[in-house]
Amino acid sequence: MIKYWDYLHEYRKLKREILNSVDKVFESGTLLFGQELKKFEKNFCKFNNSKYGVGVGSGTDALFIALKVLNIGKNDEVITVSNTAIPTVAAIRNTGAEVKFVDIDKDYLIDVKKIKQAINSKTKAIIPVHLFGQTCNMNEIISISKKYNLKIIEDCAQACGAMYKGQKAGSMGDIGCYSFYPTKILGAYGDGGFLTTNSKKIYEKMHRFRFYGIDTLNKNKKWSNKYYSIDHGTNSRLDEVQASILNLKLKYINFFIKKRRAVAHKYFNGIKGLDVEMPIVNKKNFHVFHIFAVYHPKRDLILRKMKLKNINLGIHYPYPIHTMKAYRRNISSSRNQLTETEKKAKMIFSLPIYPSVKNHEIENIIQNMRKIFSKI
Repeated sequence: MIKYWDYLHEYRKLKREILNSVDKVFESGTLLFGQELKKFEKNFCKFNNSKYGVGVGSGTDALFIALKVLNIGKNDEVITVSNTAIPTVAAIRNTGAEVKFVDIDKDYLIDVKKIKQAINSKTKAIIPVHLFGQTCNMNEIISISKKYNLKIIEDCAQACGAMYKGQKAGSMGDIGCYSFYPTKILGAYGDGGFLTTNSKKIYEKMHRFRFYGIDTLNKNKKWSNKYYSIDHGTNSRLDEVQASILNLKLKYINFFIKKRRAVAHKYFNGIKGLDVEMPIVNKKNFHVFHIFAVYHPKRDLILRKMKLKNINLGIHYPYPIHTMKAYRRNISSSRNQLTETEKKAKMIFSLPIYPSVKNHEIENIIQNMRKIFSKI
C-alpha cells in the first residue's frame, strides 16, 4: 500500500533527536511560553527573512489573529479564493467580516486581473493563498493594495520556504500566516501556527492578542502583568513540545524541500506525454511542492483504478468553498464569476509527494499512471 502521506519514516530517522528534544522540555519544568518557543520564533523569522514572529496554536488561529489585529470585522469584506482549505474562509467569517471570492488563473492561484473588479467601499484586505507550494503574483497584489489602501495577509499554510522573485512567502505582505499541521512542509507532531510581520506595531498587537490581550513584552510598563489585559484577545499557544520539534525540523527544512522538488521532477518526467494537465510553475517562483496537483476530466475513474493497485491519491479540493452549505449564501452572485475554480475542482487530483516517499513507490505510481492512461 502506497500512502498519500506518511510521517513514520521521517520519525524513525529523527527519533533519537526528537525524543531527546522533547525530554529536554519535560525536564525544564516549562511547558508553555518558554525558551524553546522564543528560540523557534527567532529561528523561523531568520529563515523567513521577517523581522518579527509569533507562534500560535494553529494556522487557522494565525489567520484569525492576523485579521483581528488589522481591525477587520463586521461590515468589512476580505478578498480571497474559493479553491482553498476551509480555514482560510472560516477565519474571515469568524471575525464577522464577509468573504468576496475571486476566480483563479490557469496556475490555480488568484487571478490578479480580477481583483480590482471585486473591490468596493467595504473591502479592507486581500488574502492571497499561496497554494500547493507556489506564491501568487505578489507584485500585482502589492500594487493593487497600495492603490486601494488594502491590507495583505499571506496565507502560507502550504508555502513554507516558497519564494517570489527571491522573497520568501510571508515576508511581502502586512502579515504572513503559517500552519504547522503535520502534513505541511514544516510539520509539527501535533498542531501549530505562526505569524510573521516586518511591523513592530503589528507584532506587539499579535503578541498580546494570542494571550488574552496581555502585554508580556513591555515589562517596564505598569500594565505589564499576566493578569491584566490591555486589549481583547484570545488563547492561542504554540507549546514548548511542538516548538522544540519544530526547532529540530527547521534545521532540515531545506533538505525536505529539496526532496519534494526531486519527487516533483520525477513526476514531471515520468508522466510527461500523458493526456493530463500538469502543474504550472511560474518562472518568478521557487516552488516547494507541498502538493503535486494534476487535472483530468476522468479523475474519479483514475482514482478508483489507482486504488485497486493499492495507491492512494488525493483531491485538493473537491468542493470550492462557495459551493458548501456553510458558505453558500452568495452563490447566485458568484457562480458565474468562478468558472475556472469550478472547472478545476471537477478534475483535480494529487500524487503522493513528501520527503520520505521511496523511489520504488514513485516508479510504481508512474508506471500505473501510464498503464491506466493507455486505456482511458
